[in-house]
Amino acid sequence: MNDTRYRRNAGSVFSLKYLLVWCPKYRRRVLVGSVARDLRSLLYQKGEELQVKIEALEIIPDHVHQFVESDLGEVPQPFANQFKDFTSRILRQKYPHVRYRLPSLWSRSYSVGSVGHDSEETVRRYIEAQHSS
Repeated sequence: MNDTRYRRNAGSVFSLKYLLVWCPKYRRRVLVGSVARDLRSLLYQKGEELQVKIEALEIIPDHVHQFVESDLGEVPQPFANQFKDFTSRILRQKYPHVRYRLPSLWSRSYSVGSVGHDSEETVRRYIEAQHSS
């Protein structure tokens, strides 16, 4: 099987993709300008560290849409929390106005949905369309 849609590890072939969506606390519209640019960079940095491939990413002033692929043994909850914890700590240190407006950057909740192979293109189009809405 030489299909680029699938990843491999020592004992399996897989494709596990998720759509993660989360918001700043109180849906505050703080993800703009340099905050959004730094957030984008930090998410890719953390994704690399976690070995979670970011397939698509859109940052809107009051929420984040992230389409990711993870390894077979990973579940989305721990890496969703790690993305949020890492970015909150750094952005709140760097941007006093964010720290001042929010006791913590992210709300505790998030949404996660698994994405089947057939719906992958639909998810990509959905994320891209978020910027224009």
